[in-house]
Parts: sequence; structure tokens; C-alpha cells
Amino acid sequence: MTLSTSPVRTPDTRSPRLMAHRAWWLVGLNLLIPGSAQVLAGNRRLGRFGLAATLVLWALVVVAVVLALVARGVLLALATNPIVLGVLIAIAVFYGTLWLVLTLDTLRLVRFVRVPPRARGFVAGLGVVSLVLSVGGAGFVAVNSLSAIGLLGIFAPGAAEPPIDGRYNILLLGGDAGPDRLGLRPDSITVASIEAATGKAVLFGLPRNMEDVPFAEDSPLWGPFPNGYDCGTECLISYLYTYGEEHPDLYPDAEAAGSSPGIEAMRDAAEGVTGLEIPYYVLIDMQGFAQLIDALGGVEIDVPARVPLGINGGDVIGYIEAGPQRMDGATALWYARSRYDTTDYDRMARQRQVQEAILRQMEPANVLLSFQAVAAAGQQVVSTDIPQAMLGYFVELGVKTKELPLDKIDFVPPLVEEESDPDFDLIRRTVQDAIVPYTPPPTDPAG
Repeated sequence: MTLSTSPVRTPDTRSPRLMAHRAWWLVGLNLLIPGSAQVLAGNRRLGRFGLAATLVLWALVVVAVVLALVARGVLLALATNPIVLGVLIAIAVFYGTLWLVLTLDTLRLVRFVRVPPRARGFVAGLGVVSLVLSVGGAGFVAVNSLSAIGLLGIFAPGAAEPPIDGRYNILLLGGDAGPDRLGLRPDSITVASIEAATGKAVLFGLPRNMEDVPFAEDSPLWGPFPNGYDCGTECLISYLYTYGEEHPDLYPDAEAAGSSPGIEAMRDAAEGVTGLEIPYYVLIDMQGFAQLIDALGGVEIDVPARVPLGINGGDVIGYIEAGPQRMDGATALWYARSRYDTTDYDRMARQRQVQEAILRQMEPANVLLSFQAVAAAGQQVVSTDIPQAMLGYFVELGVKTKELPLDKIDFVPPLVEEESDPDFDLIRRTVQDAIVPYTPPPTDPAG
């Protein structure tokens, strides 16, 4: 029996049983191997084209899997390249269109009028499933790739840079812009120091009310403040953002470098306090990050003690009870920012809890399922001067970081007794002691 006389291509339409079996085979093959139904029962030229496209796609998937196993950095670099993402969108549109044509043609080849009535619904249902999985999957890839291109827009142009003394140091600022504030003032100031070889990270928390912060002699702030930012409570470290914005002539190249005068002033202050060179910053809008938390489906936080919601001198508008809590974005924002009957040290600890909870929620599967919302929130919430070229590397480094214990040092009492007169020599010694090369703990031979 030749292919041209096979019961699949030239069936006996008088046999309901044969037509039902044929329908199942055609729709099933179209789902598993697009193009095969046409080769067996329809336009062979279209079928061969569909089969060839299917084999190419399988080859691309195999290459991606191999890269994920043996060269994850290469795969991440490709996945964070706008040109590659643009090509991926075009590929997704091509395959979505092809699968739509092949599936509709397969349903035509089935000849529903010859299929027994009791089988028609099931065959049609399988055809719908095939459409949803193929065309819907291609659409999912295209839309999320487009969102990823938009998200990449928050990163700066420029080439990848090597680590400094084996580490990447990043200034993390939590801005408290909101409807009740004029402008932005950093409410959370953290320096993350990450060992390039292992991903081991240390977070250094600087209280926003720290006074007398020093500057290096090559800082533009050394001129107006050679003895440090030393005008008392009118010169807190967090106020330097506003000072920088009001004196843009100090940092004339900031905007072109993807930064701002205010951020550069904060960077110089953090470098003066810690003694570290800090090439990158990430600014997170504390008001807007509620969107990111909602996009991730909320965060889980173990609240150590009942927290009243409000500001000092105002009314209590509610409470967050002690114990494990699942918080949406608005609740987490209140938890991080509440000022009622609390100290800045308490707020620093709560803000750190929220930051860590967000990192725990940033699992690949969780981000992928809500990628469009996460990407949209990220574009509204985050600004940074980290180069696009380094994004893939930092993503891979972040995976290593999550697998290791995270060290956290806040320069608050009892370590640093006075915000008004901090011991900066002690702070710098503490920083240097904390960033020694990481040595993994010995493994238990019995374990």
C-alpha cells in the first residue's frame, strides 16, 4: 500500500469507526509533530515545511537546554540582549502563525461530518487544546519578550566592567517619594558588596540620620565640606540627595552616565563612610515598589511584634499583628514606612525584612508566570546605572548569592553608638573585616 492509497489519505468515509480513528491520529499528530498531519493526509509541501520548522525549533530548544546546563552565563547574556529578544519575538510570531495554519488545516482534513457524532466534541476539544498550547504559547513568548525589552530600558548602555578587588559594590537606595512628599529623599541606604567568584554578599546598612559623613578628596563635595557634612541635624546623610539635586554643577556628567546629581552625592557619601569604591547604584521607589510586590503575588514576613500603622503625632489607622503574615503591596509598604511610636533603627530592620521577602519571591517560576506585571512594575520602580551588558552576569551571580548565607551589618547601636558622631574608622574596619574572601564551611564526612 502506497502513501497515496493509505486509509489516512484516502479513507473509506463510509466507515465511522475508521473516520474516528483517523481524526484522533491527525489531531494528535498535529499536536505532537506539527506538519505530520499534512504529510500523511493533506498538502505534502505544507507538511514538509511544517515538519522542517518543527525540527528547527526542537534543535533550538535542545541548544537552549544544553546552554542552561553547561553555559548558563551565555544563555542569560542572550536572554538579556534586546536584539536577541527582538529576534525571539519574530520567531514566536512565525511559529504562532504556522501552528495556527497547520491546526486549522488539520481540522479541515479531519472531515467532521464523517466523524461519529459522539467523537466530534472530543476531537474538536483536542484541536482547541492544540491551538491554545501552540498559538497561545507563541503569544506568551512574544508578549513577554516585548515586556523584557521594555524592562531592559532601565539599565544603562555601556560595556561590562571587571570587579574591584574581586567584588562588585552596589549602592541600594530606597526612595520615599510619594503624594505626601516634595521630591525624593532616600529612606533606606544600603551598600551591597558581592564577591565575584562565589556570589557571597554582605549588606551594610547606613542609618539615614547619620551626621558628619566624610568625603574623599577627589569628591566634588570635598570642596564645600572638607570636614565632612558637619552642620548638625540639618546635614543628615539622606539630605545629600536633595543637596546634590540643588547643586547639579557639582556633577555635570551625572545625567549622561544614567545617574543624577543627587544619586552621585549619595554615592560619594556611602564611599566616604564605608571606604569602598561603589561603581553602581540601584534606586527603588518605596512608594512604587508596592506594585512589584503585588505583581509577585505578595510577600511573606514574620512580624516580630505588633506594628501600629501611622506617623508620630498622628492617628493610628490600623495594626499589623505579630506572627507570619502574607502582605500585599500596600500593607508591606506601611510595614516598611510606619513611623508611629518607632525608631529609625526599627524601620531599617523592617525595610530589610521587606527587601529580603521580595528576593525570596523572585523565584524564576514566580517571575515567569507574572512577568508582564513584574516588568511593568520594574520600569516604574527601579532606576540604575548597571550596564545592560552586565545584566546576564548579575542574574547568574544573584543565583549563587541566594544559595549562600547573607551577612547583614547595620551601623547602628550597639555597633555604632552615636548617629551624630559616628566612629567612621570603626565602620571602615568593620567593612574590611566583613569582606574577606568567602570560605565554604567544611562538609560533614558522615553526612
